[in-house]
Amino acid sequence: MQGQETAAAPLPSDHVHGVGINPADGVVQLATHDGLFSYQDGTPVRVGPVIDLMGFTVAGPDHFYASGHPGPGVDLPQPVGLIESTDGGRSWSALSRQGQSDFHALSALQGAVIGFDGQLRMSADARTWTTTQAPVQPFALASSPQGTTVLATSQDGPALSRDAGASWSVLEQAPLLQVAAMADATTIVGITPDGTVAVSQDTGATWATPGAVPGPPQAVAASRQDGGALQVMAVTSAAVLSSADGGVSFAPLQGTDDS
Repeated sequence: MQGQETAAAPLPSDHVHGVGINPADGVVQLATHDGLFSYQDGTPVRVGPVIDLMGFTVAGPDHFYASGHPGPGVDLPQPVGLIESTDGGRSWSALSRQGQSDFHALSALQGAVIGFDGQLRMSADARTWTTTQAPVQPFALASSPQGTTVLATSQDGPALSRDAGASWSVLEQAPLLQVAAMADATTIVGITPDGTVAVSQDTGATWATPGAVPGPPQAVAASRQDGGALQVMAVTSAAVLSSADGGVSFAPLQGTDDS
């Protein structure tokens, strides 16, 4: 039922910083204070070393970028800077800004990575970075690996870049979004602080509010399924919720849809 939550398995961590859908197998990935968890048949299973994943983004099949802090016994700098996994999170390699950047917002787009560590930074090769300016201080960043559009959420409202973060404009008519994701090059899904789901299918020009989740969101992911249906994954303080109808209705995640 829209806006209501039924019983579900508890989250694997009290602090969820990101959620993504692995294009390799459609499995939901949860980035948390206690590391990365993969949802297999509705049950979260830890993947790889314990790293406090403050920033997390899916760049492609089994290809993730992340940032944060190493857990006990993990041989990575503090903070880890930008790290990369090409095996679905089982192992991570340090790429750049080790000991320098803790990207709390991070997103992969076509040919680039963008992150916020107190400054907004862009990289075309995940190693060499340039700084840029946005009209807002980003809380979360959303983009699609298939395009160059980036959305930044903030307490002052969202801002949009169509050129991989080089220039920005404030979306004055958009809802106040806390978290956001892009399902493709033009479809944005966001959730407001009170749980209202907002969807734009024209890169932020117009918005619909098809449904809601109970309470403030922690993270959101979105993807297009075979046939074009919009899938949304929303994380609240209590559960990972799945919508197969574009955010109209949500139910606790029960497992991977292999269809």
